[in-house]
Amino acid sequence: MLYWPMPNALYVEGYALDRFAEGLWGLQPVHQNRVGLVFDAGIEKELLIRHLQVVDATRASLGLPIVGYTVTDTPLLVEKWVDPTSGQSTGRIQRPDSLLRAVENLQNKFKVNAVAVVARFPDDDTEDLDDYRQGVGVDLLAGVEAVISHLVVKNFQFPCAHAPAVLPPQLNISLCPKSAAEEIGFTFLPCVLAGLSTAPQYLVKGNNFSEDCIVAGDVDSVIVPIDACGGDGVLAFANGKRHKPLIIAVEENQTVLNETPDSLGIEAVKVSNYWEAIGVIAAHKAGIDPNSLRRNRIKNIAPISFVPSNGYATSSAKSLV
Repeated sequence: MLYWPMPNALYVEGYALDRFAEGLWGLQPVHQNRVGLVFDAGIEKELLIRHLQVVDATRASLGLPIVGYTVTDTPLLVEKWVDPTSGQSTGRIQRPDSLLRAVENLQNKFKVNAVAVVARFPDDDTEDLDDYRQGVGVDLLAGVEAVISHLVVKNFQFPCAHAPAVLPPQLNISLCPKSAAEEIGFTFLPCVLAGLSTAPQYLVKGNNFSEDCIVAGDVDSVIVPIDACGGDGVLAFANGKRHKPLIIAVEENQTVLNETPDSLGIEAVKVSNYWEAIGVIAAHKAGIDPNSLRRNRIKNIAPISFVPSNGYATSSAKSLV
């Protein structure tokens, strides 16, 4: 909720980020997008009014370019659950066709090139919600939110983000500060609309990229949680043939996954926390081997050995007399 666009950061949806990392899409910075909204027909009237008031507030107070909205022709019927194998939150919408029709209508009528989707989510079980609000549980909404935005971005190839419509939770007097930002309003829309207003456009490989278009080869370093290295984007960067950015794995940021650099054969610099990660990036940016800043991390230089046709290994290093 407290996110605001920064000139040195890009607001990119996950599906698009994976295609970017694979070298299939480029990111085109923009001055401003034409943002539209899709509301789920399953949202109750009072809750919809709350959201529309927030939209007007962002237009009047923040000057955001929100040009119009539409409501789906049938409820989207969101389902969410936790995968019993991986522990990840996931889910689906039963009427993806209705969502895609709504986005297409927005595009045709208002010429939007970025869309916020607001779907009515089932209200969380109190126990599960309490865990998340205390900063120790899985975000039960995030998985199916990704499903929704992936669907739109895959089909329309422009920025999309999702904000769930839920009833306000009961007051909790002992709240994790990291979760407190989600308690400041009736909706999650302000940060989504602010992000989409200047989100880069997605350019598919094969089109002519402008000089200021950002491509995967421009990435010098990637920071990931220590056990979340199995996504398409990280694997694409780690296995790049022409260009491999420095992969930095943060041990303090643990998830429910178990996809570590070691288990996937990814060469990575492991750091304890994000403070250290920033230091590694600073060294890398300056052209300094980060290992040179650690005690006894630089080993003696080794000679090059090769095996000639007779099968006996020899060294290319000469003795110094």
